[in-house]
Amino acid sequence: MPRARSSANAARGETGRTYLGWRHKILLPPPGPAPRRPAPSDARTVSEEWIADQRDSEAQTNRPLYFALLGLALPAILFPALWLTRVLPGSLALGGVFACAAIAAPVAFALVQSRQVIVERLERARERLDAERAERERVLRERQREHATRYTEWQAASRAYEAQPRWYGMTVPVGTSAVVVVGGADTGWSALLTTIGVSRLREGGDLTVVDLTGHGVARELVRLTRRCAVEPRRWVLPADLPRMTLGTDLDAGQRARVLSAVAAATGRAEDVDADETLLLRLLEVLGRNVDIARLIGGLRALLTPADDDAEDDPALALLTVDERTRVRERCADDPAVRERAWALEERLSPFEAVGTRADDAAYAQVKIISTDRASGAAAARVYGTYAVAALSELLETREPGPAVPGGRAPRVRPDRTRTVVVCGAEILPEEEVEQVLDAAEDGGVEVVLMFREAVPAAVRHLSDPSCLPVVMRQSDRNGRVARAVAEVADGFGSDQEDLEIHRLTEVIGETVGASITEPDGGDENGPAEESLFPSPHTESGALIRNAAAAISPLDLVRHVRSATAWGRATEQAAETDTTVASTEEEESTARISGLDAESLRNLPPTAALVLTSAGPVLADTNPGILTLSTATLATAEDHRNSGIGRGVGQAEGPDGPGPKAEEPRRSPIGGTRIEPPGDGARGAGPGYAPGVGNVPRTPESVTDDGADPTRVPPNLGPPPERLDWRV
Repeated sequence: MPRARSSANAARGETGRTYLGWRHKILLPPPGPAPRRPAPSDARTVSEEWIADQRDSEAQTNRPLYFALLGLALPAILFPALWLTRVLPGSLALGGVFACAAIAAPVAFALVQSRQVIVERLERARERLDAERAERERVLRERQREHATRYTEWQAASRAYEAQPRWYGMTVPVGTSAVVVVGGADTGWSALLTTIGVSRLREGGDLTVVDLTGHGVARELVRLTRRCAVEPRRWVLPADLPRMTLGTDLDAGQRARVLSAVAAATGRAEDVDADETLLLRLLEVLGRNVDIARLIGGLRALLTPADDDAEDDPALALLTVDERTRVRERCADDPAVRERAWALEERLSPFEAVGTRADDAAYAQVKIISTDRASGAAAARVYGTYAVAALSELLETREPGPAVPGGRAPRVRPDRTRTVVVCGAEILPEEEVEQVLDAAEDGGVEVVLMFREAVPAAVRHLSDPSCLPVVMRQSDRNGRVARAVAEVADGFGSDQEDLEIHRLTEVIGETVGASITEPDGGDENGPAEESLFPSPHTESGALIRNAAAAISPLDLVRHVRSATAWGRATEQAAETDTTVASTEEEESTARISGLDAESLRNLPPTAALVLTSAGPVLADTNPGILTLSTATLATAEDHRNSGIGRGVGQAEGPDGPGPKAEEPRRSPIGGTRIEPPGDGARGAGPGYAPGVGNVPRTPESVTDDGADPTRVPPNLGPPPERLDWRV
């Protein structure tokens, strides 16, 4: 059962993050469509038709009265005529006229009153319509003011949505001492190794790479390192064994364990304790700093009779007669020592030249140990076992000793972040895998083990709580990794957005292909002219050194774009990373990856399934994503903790309430941030990392609610330090 480890590097700061890639995530939801501007309704007026209808109605109503007046007017005219013709007397005619007038007076009054009623009715209608028009105009003005406010908020949310980063850094969690990568091809490993190199070059950390693939997966890392004015120290085994000092500055017990592990890698592992005991006795006699050639001479002395001078044996000639005698007296007490010495001599003979032509062993920030392409798997296992075992002993050493006898100890900053990457760890013995993990835990060093095949050691560590499991493209058909992933991911409700494969991930992996690991006319670490005519300066004129201080993210972006095939390919395919859509309906659907065996076999070369404590997350190990304008070194958790995106982008219908957002804030380079109220202290916490859409709160953002919004706040103190949107 895997045991939990208490990592010694749990106090690693934010600058010591190890990046495994980038995850595509849209934290701010789409703001929705723009709020529709309210249009004025149709104006209602007193039309001529309505007035005519009213007058026609009045005329029809008053028509009997008009007939009555006409009927009364005729007698009133007739009575004076009859008086003039002497038909009626004057008093009777005058009485008839007065009688008609008395009857016509109320009728005439009713007609006049009816006309006044119609006039007043028309006037009231005009007043009512004027009042309604004024009310509609008032409501329209209020709705337009509300629309202006909502549209301003929508614009701010839309700008924040479009300006937000879409590629966030995927880092190793704090408290994790090891990363176990299972699966993957040379293309994906090259991308992952270069991305880890970007992490260490960013803060000037220490990086050691043991490449046992024989395919030159560290070539892009070497090119990037040289472009960053750092000269990596490279050893290609077995040709560079004489130049390598690894393992030569250990004490006797450590050297005996390393050499016995090498012997066990080519023979029987059950003899490792006896081999270690024999080697330890030889080192006690010959001295702990003795080279392997003289150590082989001591083994040869155990195989040679005491009376044989063996003047023709160059190995025995390295030892004096007194040393041979003391070796036989100290080590020949075991009857099976001759057979064991013979086997050890055969297995250690390839290492007899280790450190014989070593230089002054000045400190190098980036160290790469790789095996020759033509060595084969058996030789890679032996040389890899030696390198990893020696590194394990060095990691357990608190204070490194001098590299050579009488020399000075390597100058390593105590606060330097150190990472060891082993590519092709499946060919190593399981004991060495466990040894390097334990050494990393005790020494506070981060170890990344990359297994091509799903060997038992790799599958076992997928469920180790102290390790971060990473699964890349699988080649096996039995589904062991898929079952292990299902067990680890069981209980986590993985979001489909965390398993989306972006089109850029598919395009770059197919574009670069295996060309980055194929021979290009030079050695596996660089072009031919670079090895024949090494320049002490970069193309920009910077002096190449063995180590350098932290490199700014903007410089890293420039170097990744110009020096690596990943940066150039990503720049050419940058249009694939199009601007995010403004609505959810316009979002292009991405391919969703599952956790089954078939999905793991169909992963793009640079895709990596990171099994975090919160669930599986699909990341892209392509270092060229750093060159995109939508990428940031901050993680998605940093942006969530800073409060970005809260209350932004929740748009309803056209007439509904718009998005509630604060006034957008601009960073020194033009990035936009929507800053919700009350999150200023949270943004300055330990999880805060400035980036695109993530600008720290300044004193001018704290204003009085009742203050005039058009008044410019005073300049409080000196201007803030210029921020880098990629950190």
